[in-house]
Amino acid sequence: MLNSPFFSFLTLLIFKQKTKHIGVVVISVMIIFLLSSILFISSSLQQTLQKNLKNQPDIIVSSLKAGRSVDTPIEWIDKIVEIDGVESVTPRVYGRYFFTPNENSFWIIGVDFFDEQSNQNLKSLIDQVELREFFSTPSMIVGDGVGEFMRGHFYSDSFSFRLPDGGFKEVKIAKELLSSTNLIANDMIVMPQELAREIFGMDDEVVTDIAFNIPNSSEWDNIITKLHLLFYDIRVVDKREMIKSYRGLYNYKGGLFLVLYLVTIATFMLILYQRYSMVYSSDRRDIGILRATGWSIKDILKLKFYETLIITMVSFVMGVVLAYGYIFVLDAPLVLEIFLGGANLANSVELVPTIEFGLLGSIFLIFAIPLFGSVLIPVWRIATTPPKEAML
Repeated sequence: MLNSPFFSFLTLLIFKQKTKHIGVVVISVMIIFLLSSILFISSSLQQTLQKNLKNQPDIIVSSLKAGRSVDTPIEWIDKIVEIDGVESVTPRVYGRYFFTPNENSFWIIGVDFFDEQSNQNLKSLIDQVELREFFSTPSMIVGDGVGEFMRGHFYSDSFSFRLPDGGFKEVKIAKELLSSTNLIANDMIVMPQELAREIFGMDDEVVTDIAFNIPNSSEWDNIITKLHLLFYDIRVVDKREMIKSYRGLYNYKGGLFLVLYLVTIATFMLILYQRYSMVYSSDRRDIGILRATGWSIKDILKLKFYETLIITMVSFVMGVVLAYGYIFVLDAPLVLEIFLGGANLANSVELVPTIEFGLLGSIFLIFAIPLFGSVLIPVWRIATTPPKEAML
């Protein structure tokens, strides 16, 4: 079939009009590159986020006063433990510590290293930390962004925290978190709970919030209702809401780029449609000659269909390959910063390569259908005119 006169003529036609096709391919590659890059980075960030949130507690309970978050009484734990279906109840101490000179901040997490639930979440870190040395002096584990920030300010081994009473507390940097956790833990500091209390000036009778798990996910809504009946003026956040919020954020930012893409592709297709509606005399003559030599309208449309298909496939492959390299090899410079937002600290998220054939199919259809329409409709209008008129 590939040796047939039809495909031989198709090959000659493509090379004869290569200048025109190169221009279309270049613009098409740019458009596909833009769309593929946005969808790749959004999908990769969501996959990384879902992986990092997997070990997060199912439910988080905190106290409110006049709609504002306040410290949660630690005595609430006794009542929460009594609820059927609840396990791994853990008090948590955390908050923002602001580095005043540059207005940067660190997210300090106080952890009970001997608590079973905390150990499960930090197991990979604890295995690589010598606990005897860690607890012999005030120590902390810092995120990748925190470590880089502190080294840039000459805090290579330790950092002095300013306490609420005006004093200072020097804390040793024991280890940095893995770069694979940067999406969530880039500006995070993990330290013993007692040390976090001292830095925040918190009493032993209160915590920031209380977290726990519910093995039976069908009981989540029922237990949330019980919590609201037990305590007055509380905030209850479950893992589903966290995942939904982050996913919605990245979908929203991806949607903004998608709108720009649709405007761009609509403009390109209108130009392409106009170009084929006002076909050059040589192109009109070619179609007229083909009609005069016995080619049917179906044959001409078939010729233009395969010609457009080849251009589309070449553009699609080149655009997707360039987008893959830009996102997963070069780590998406410039675009990644837009998705991460106004970063508190410099963040270098490790993007996980993600290939979804459904996603690639969607990219192809979104681009190919308008392209085929903008080419074949004008060609059909010319092919239906009498051959003598088309050759004028």
